[in-house]
Amino acid sequence: MASLPGERARFRSTRLVRALRPWWFALTTPLPLVSAFRLPAFVRDLRRFRHMGSPLAVPAADLYPCLWDRSGTTPFDSHYLYQGAWLARRLAETRPQHHVDVASSALTISVLSAFVPTTFVDVRPLEVALSRLESIRGELYALAFESESVASISCLHVIEHVGLGRYGDPLDPIGHERAAQELARVLATGGRLYVSTPVGRERVCFNAHRVFSARTVVRLFAGLNLREFSLVGDDSRLHEHQQLDAAAQLDYGCGLFIFEKLRA
Repeated sequence: MASLPGERARFRSTRLVRALRPWWFALTTPLPLVSAFRLPAFVRDLRRFRHMGSPLAVPAADLYPCLWDRSGTTPFDSHYLYQGAWLARRLAETRPQHHVDVASSALTISVLSAFVPTTFVDVRPLEVALSRLESIRGELYALAFESESVASISCLHVIEHVGLGRYGDPLDPIGHERAAQELARVLATGGRLYVSTPVGRERVCFNAHRVFSARTVVRLFAGLNLREFSLVGDDSRLHEHQQLDAAAQLDYGCGLFIFEKLRA
């Protein structure tokens, strides 16, 4: 049966959107307008590729310009790569029977769950189906766990955001303190809490995040014992097993803390 005129118009509109979307991203990400200076090289390569005789057609509607991927090394976000690697290695050493993560990187958690059964807690549940990974909705202000019931728990690059409204959460100038108290509440005696947060010159960068001194983070978890402090410095390198003062001169580092709840 022939399609109706309205259906054909919607189909053409959808195809146009699909064709234009890659160009929008190419010219606006990561630096608007600057990307345009990389277009000539893209056009030259396109012409050469077509003249080389590709076995598959290269129609204009399917072009997908990637203008920023030519680099001498693989780019990465040093905070997120190193904190994920750090947590994975620590859990590989301790081998907990079960691990709980609160709102950290979904990519990190997806990998952790390959060797540690993991429950991921976030106000925005992670809708994926992977073995050994359970995702539940939860608020960091009120975690759905009994006090002292979680033996292994992580919260990476999260507490600095709490209470700033960035993710639709209620404004709360001491939201980071409430978050720390809740994480400490659910941690079991003898259990380990893995926390990362920006460290360096202490300040609030509203509404993105807070930056704490390393000693402030330790005070937030005053009832717990600090087992390890490592950091990602302003040099984008991982520095393991440091003294707290190593972060004193940083502007925007990433502090990696392991806390333990000791028996009374």
